[in-house]
Amino acid sequence: MAPMSPRFKRLLVAVVTLLSMFAVYRTLDINTTSRSVGTTDTYIPDVPVGQNVTNSGSNLRAALVALVRNSELSGMRSTVRQLEDRFNNRHGYPYIFLNDEEFTEEFKDGMRSLTKAPVYFGKLPKEHWGLSPYVTEEKVQEALEHNRDRYLYGGSYSYRLMCRYQSGFVYKHALLKDLDYYWRIEPDVHYYCDIPYDPFKYMKDNKLIYGYTISPVEKAETVETLWDTTRKWILENPDYLQDKSFIHWVVNEKSVYTRCHFWSNFEIVDLSFYRSEAYESYFQHLDRAGGFFYERWGDAPVHSMAASILLRKEQIHWFEDIGYHHPGYSHCPNKPEMAARCVCGGGSDYMYRSMCNRRFGEVGNIYKDQVFELAAMPDK
Repeated sequence: MAPMSPRFKRLLVAVVTLLSMFAVYRTLDINTTSRSVGTTDTYIPDVPVGQNVTNSGSNLRAALVALVRNSELSGMRSTVRQLEDRFNNRHGYPYIFLNDEEFTEEFKDGMRSLTKAPVYFGKLPKEHWGLSPYVTEEKVQEALEHNRDRYLYGGSYSYRLMCRYQSGFVYKHALLKDLDYYWRIEPDVHYYCDIPYDPFKYMKDNKLIYGYTISPVEKAETVETLWDTTRKWILENPDYLQDKSFIHWVVNEKSVYTRCHFWSNFEIVDLSFYRSEAYESYFQHLDRAGGFFYERWGDAPVHSMAASILLRKEQIHWFEDIGYHHPGYSHCPNKPEMAARCVCGGGSDYMYRSMCNRRFGEVGNIYKDQVFELAAMPDK
């Protein structure tokens, strides 16, 4: 056989090199796609969500979770972009997006493009999203009409579905079953401050159950019978209470509901609390009463009432250093060592003027027998 010419040898080497580079590229492309897609229908099925973190050696079984519509893509992208910049680009916690409808490819692509963390998309089970079996459509329609002009979302049926879902079902979704903690996130919010530590780990290390940033007063007309309904549950279920309770934050010494609540559009929670027999019993009691639909019991006052009754003060934490804005209220820390990490707009000092924040600092736990005394007091 005649020897190959130098020119032919160079051409052959070039072809082999190009083929090798293409093979490597294909491998990298496949791996990258598999990692970034992270949806319920395409992600590797044998990896539980709670284990699917970019640094499983240090991260906890936790995720950032949003109930969101396709139409809220822009606002959700804004939130995730901030969370990535402020916190999650250093931790890689999964994002879980839930919707009562199928997510569009536009929404999925829009969220995946913002992060290297796993991203999941889930549809709500029909049995979790709908009218409570304890109310009637006729009475609900009457209530919506009656409350239409009394307060925000007074006539909204979908808002009530959302409040009931967030109160008693979100933590039951299959995508959350492997998680120990969740951080609720919302579209169109602002995170003002860099978060140089892991709030999930802070919760675990300090044996905290519930974390929040803002605590306003609920509008009275939306929760007219919430405390009266709750006191009945307390008296009927004495075994569910701890020896001490932080109930005095939500109910004063005269058994008057303060309407203080943790604004649950931001909450970081040890999910064992929502999964507990005590919380489930409380939610079912409220659901049977019909107040999610006949009034407008929000998940914020429901979560807050439950946390205050079933937890001790030292199990609840104000994330003062996490500056946060949701339309309606803003918080930005004023302590120099915290403020140095923040860029805030005007009017962000709400929590330092909040009656509920002052009360949180002033009141403490009371004993179980005192809780029953409050619940048994006659209506004022």
